[in-house]
Amino acid sequence: MNQPFDIRTVSLAIALLLGALAPASPALTLQACIDAALEAHPGAQAAALRVEAARHAIDEARSGWYPTLTAEAAYARTDQPPQAFFMILNQRRLSFDDDFNNPGDTENLGLALQLAYPLYTGGTRGLQQAQARRGEAAAAGQRDAELNELIHQVTRAYYGVLQAQAFVEVQTDTVHSLEESLRVARVRFDAGSVVQTDVLNLEVRLAEAEENLIRARNGVELAVAALNTAIGRDLATASAITPQPPHELDPPPATPAPDTVARPELRAAEEMAAIHELDWLQSRRAYQPRVNLFGSLDWNSDVSTDFENSYLVGVAAQWDLFTGFRRGARNQQALRHWMAAQADAQVMRNQLQLDLRRAHLEANDAFERLGVANKSIQSAEESLRITSERYEGGAADITELLTAQVGLTATRSRAVSAYYDYLIALSNIARAKGELVPEL
Repeated sequence: MNQPFDIRTVSLAIALLLGALAPASPALTLQACIDAALEAHPGAQAAALRVEAARHAIDEARSGWYPTLTAEAAYARTDQPPQAFFMILNQRRLSFDDDFNNPGDTENLGLALQLAYPLYTGGTRGLQQAQARRGEAAAAGQRDAELNELIHQVTRAYYGVLQAQAFVEVQTDTVHSLEESLRVARVRFDAGSVVQTDVLNLEVRLAEAEENLIRARNGVELAVAALNTAIGRDLATASAITPQPPHELDPPPATPAPDTVARPELRAAEEMAAIHELDWLQSRRAYQPRVNLFGSLDWNSDVSTDFENSYLVGVAAQWDLFTGFRRGARNQQALRHWMAAQADAQVMRNQLQLDLRRAHLEANDAFERLGVANKSIQSAEESLRITSERYEGGAADITELLTAQVGLTATRSRAVSAYYDYLIALSNIARAKGELVPEL
């Protein structure tokens, strides 16, 4: 007999077929997360903008070598004899027949082009330009330091997601194992070979394992949120990050000598010290004279007649003989800032050396813990297998079974923790060496 046509069955079959043929969404890799963070994170954008601002500061300092040209326009009206006299004189309309004491209302429209050029500044222009270049280098060092830290934070968060997924797998296996043990206990209870407390104890332990599984799944969502925060936008999802099977890891690299620390933070601190040194040198140049070239072209009119033009050129020298001890105080202030910046750079060097040392110690610790945990897993699995068989055969009690199960779960959890802690520690070593800075 022909079966009746069921449109729902056909639709379901088509949907399943299309789902099987549809291309799977690509997995989100660590490098993709890092690239997205470098592009979208506000901290990375702010660091890049500070470097651009420092580059414009170089252009500003370079402008000191160019003349300044200013255009000026002014209109004035007066009946004051001195002002009116000079207005008429600039307009070239002066006549001795005029009454200079009662000039009447006089107006003037003046146009001017003024030129100024510093011929000699005691060397401050070159120092300002060198200071601006150092400022760009310091900003670039701070940018690299932020990117170095950002890449490590993204790496840390990405491995945090994988670690949380691995904890879910551990808790899921624990739940399945306890469910099987509970099934065996119920069979034995029905057969009268165990007491009801065995079933109850396993039910309680299973409930605890299910709670731990819920916490582990929530931990995945929290880890994904932390990853998106590190990236700077919502990019990652739990389904987009594929759990990765553990693979054999190489031992951590040897600890380098402390004096080989080459971090961008240190470079920025040293550049800041150089900036303060240049500032101190500028304060010493304040005792030098200054020579300026100046000139102007002027056009004056009483608004009702044509403009009359004139010019003025000259050179002016200025030398401050006494400033109320201002220059000396400024010099000592700049000197102390320079000395403090040198001390700050040394403090940072010491801190970075300690940071590198700590990163290597943490990597060694995680690697050793991983080795111990990996050796224990096989023993814990075998112990649970043997205990389960003995319990099923009536040769072991419930306490032994639960102890073996708890031991395996704890051992696998320690192995997962140590494995990803070690991967994070390797990234931390690269950060402590300043090796995570991307090429820009």
